[in-house]
Amino acid sequence: MKKLIYLLAVGSTLLACKTPEARRPVSQSTSTSFSQATIERNRALNAADEIAIKDVIAARPDVNFIASENGFWYYYNVKDTLSTTTPETGDLVSFNYDLKKLDGTVLVSQEELGTETYQIEQSNQELISGLRDGLKLMKAGETVTFLLPSHKAYGYYGLDNKIGSNVPLMSTVTLNTIEPKTTEN
Repeated sequence: MKKLIYLLAVGSTLLACKTPEARRPVSQSTSTSFSQATIERNRALNAADEIAIKDVIAARPDVNFIASENGFWYYYNVKDTLSTTTPETGDLVSFNYDLKKLDGTVLVSQEELGTETYQIEQSNQELISGLRDGLKLMKAGETVTFLLPSHKAYGYYGLDNKIGSNVPLMSTVTLNTIEPKTTEN
């Protein structure tokens, strides 16, 4: 009887040591129609934003627009050619900006927004990705106008009742100060 209990104990131990197997879904959907429709809708939206921005650029041949690596365009209203200091990760920047439609209609003025403070790449502040990327290109005292496709602005959600869904924006930003990150020992 002891041998039987011993064999059962050893057998159950060996079976319990089996490596876990991944569970498979009960039903597998091979349909990608929803994903494809979303991809096509986003491509069409992005193409429409790009056409609208290129129309603005074409209407202003006197302005030197620069295409950024991050998917937006910009030009300098005031450029500092002497300084080489741009914000780095952890630096605290102070800036003013406005939000306009591509035709120049002001949606949110600098006065409404006030002076903003933002810690580069380390803040939980809800700043649109186009401005987060744009601030890293600027030097203190510069004013830059950014042309942002909707996915670099407020995208699908918009902003309260001021900016609708999927609206490309123009934003003029003045970088007031850059405070370098302090290193603590």
